[in-house]
Amino acid sequence: MKVLILHLEAPLMSFGGPQVDQIGPTRLFPTLSQVTGLIANALGYTHRNVGGLQDLQDRLCLASALVREGSDLLDYQTVDLGQPHLRSPAWTTYGLTEHRFGGPDARYGTHIRFRHYRADASILTAVSLSPAGLTPTLGSVCDALLRPARPLVIGRKACLPSTQLVVGLLEDAESLTHAIQRVPSEFPERWREIAPSFTGTNELAAEWPADGQDVLPSAGTAIEFHRVVDRRDWRNQLHGGERVVARGSLTVCAVEDPST
Repeated sequence: MKVLILHLEAPLMSFGGPQVDQIGPTRLFPTLSQVTGLIANALGYTHRNVGGLQDLQDRLCLASALVREGSDLLDYQTVDLGQPHLRSPAWTTYGLTEHRFGGPDARYGTHIRFRHYRADASILTAVSLSPAGLTPTLGSVCDALLRPARPLVIGRKACLPSTQLVVGLLEDAESLTHAIQRVPSEFPERWREIAPSFTGTNELAAEWPADGQDVLPSAGTAIEFHRVVDRRDWRNQLHGGERVVARGSLTVCAVEDPST
């Protein structure tokens, strides 16, 4: 199978999830909806392209491994939208202005939010699309992430990536987790950038689809199964679809630097 390897790293990242009232959570691992939005933004999709967004999410499969787990950071946000300088239109990444809609409280009231982030995390994510022959192809997704239509963020707009997202394409991976395990040998220079302190054999906490098609992690490693709600109804702008994922650890062997 063809697999695209991404490296997600930033001072702050957000992987979303179902939001209750003013509390915005984040998961430990990237979500289907978040990676869908990341790819769609690179391809130039807008929120009005609900069919394209839904099709992309339905085709998307992903597995992730934590090179560095990072920590949870809670950001308390409050803003008085009634201030004179906030009554003016805001600028978007399209170079156009946007206006707030709704009643007076929505447009000019005081808003309070609690936003969770992953701070100082580093994650390898393997992505595939099924069926593979449809548009967009994984190759065009790779090209778009290298030359995106708009600035890319990892979750919320403040979460700018601190490194190149694309690690590389594997044409013949056995599975998503197998693709992650091959990163040190297939992309040694990028691996030394991603995990400069890793030596020998390393066990990385990982999450992958629990559909029976992926390779199992290291022998003797405990595997847990979880239901996660990370599918988005793009037409109605709601999270509501769940899937089952497996969590365990992956054995990744660091490659020795030939210069040493």
